Amino acid sequence: MPEAASAAAPTRATIGDSEFDRDTALTERAPGVYDIDLSVGWTIINAVNGGYLLAVLGRALADTLPHTDPFTISAHYLTASQPGPAVVRTETVRTGRTLSTGQASLLQYDEEGREVERIRVLASYGDLDALPDDVRTTAAPPAMPPLQECFGPQDGPSPVPGSSAITDRLMIKLDPATLGWALGAPSGRGEMRAWFGLADGRDADPLSLLLAVDALPPTAFEIGLKGWVPTVELTVHVRSRPAPGPLRVSITTRNLAGGFLEEDAEVWDSTDRLVAQSRQLARVRLG
Repeated sequence: MPEAASAAAPTRATIGDSEFDRDTALTERAPGVYDIDLSVGWTIINAVNGGYLLAVLGRALADTLPHTDPFTISAHYLTASQPGPAVVRTETVRTGRTLSTGQASLLQYDEEGREVERIRVLASYGDLDALPDDVRTTAAPPAMPPLQECFGPQDGPSPVPGSSAITDRLMIKLDPATLGWALGAPSGRGEMRAWFGLADGRDADPLSLLLAVDALPPTAFEIGLKGWVPTVELTVHVRSRPAPGPLRVSITTRNLAGGFLEEDAEVWDSTDRLVAQSRQLARVRLG
């Protein structure tokens, strides 16, 4: 490659040295107690994104537990988190040879200096590299156009009012078949599909998969609803360490009732392997 072309090539961030890693880094205050400044860069409609918060808690548990890879993690979102100082408290529940289980809470302070719990998590961790390479599945990767034929937030004005700083940190290219909501003609099918990555080029790892399952626009938009869709509960299963390259994320909603809907997500890596699954319950505003 000519020297000039080499110098012009963008530098890709690496795992451990990217904006995502810096913004999820914690400072240990005492055993099991960590401080962090939640970055404004991961907000949407002025609230901190739930997937980013789950990655913060996931990193704290990886430091606390003897195993470092999240296998399953369930979070209950109690109150909306805001950018700024927060405390994460972790506890080891049980350790075994192949799995260890822990719990964690993220807390912030109200205007009177009282602690307010934002999220509570229970998770089991293990070693993804130690799992047998035996896959028996009826699941298939989502059928999507090539990345260059899909569209991201930069391709048109955002229809969502408020802050969308998180979109500057992500590479999201939505399948045109799930973009009716952005054109004022939602399909009503409750589907969202996209190519996904981090904007600085950092490859995915188990912790960033916790972000990926909650980073796309809500399926509620394609059902014809607007506004914030706050997560009530989110459970993620990490099935494999992802291969380098962009991910494909597919999310579906089959049932909206009583002002709540579920979102089922699948995350596929560049080798067509299912690397993560999730289900969340979210609240929607009707009318």
